[in-house]
Amino acid sequence: MSERNLRGSRLGGASLESEAGVEPAERQQVTYHCPNGHSVTVPMSLEADVPPLWECRCGAEALRADTDAPEKKAGKPARTHWDMLLERRTIAELEVLLDERLELLRSRELIKRSA
Repeated sequence: MSERNLRGSRLGGASLESEAGVEPAERQQVTYHCPNGHSVTVPMSLEADVPPLWECRCGAEALRADTDAPEKKAGKPARTHWDMLLERRTIAELEVLLDERLELLRSRELIKRSA
């Protein structure tokens, strides 16, 4: 019996739900201006928290038309390998290690030349 109902109905091809009685949320048009001269208009719900910045199609950050630029958060600078090394060792310790390694390399070089 169920085979007859599914035959020829293109399963997954179309939704069986209707949009009768469905009301979309109220929307607002928010305009953003890019520093490269582009304008971006984004439809958003009236209930949505509208962000002050939006990514433009060119990749730059576009600012909302009716707001000021938000304050940039002060981020920590990236720690380099050298910074982390200086947390563990002093310059004097590093110079001693460098001298030891250079002496070891030079002694290996002398062994290879004599062989």
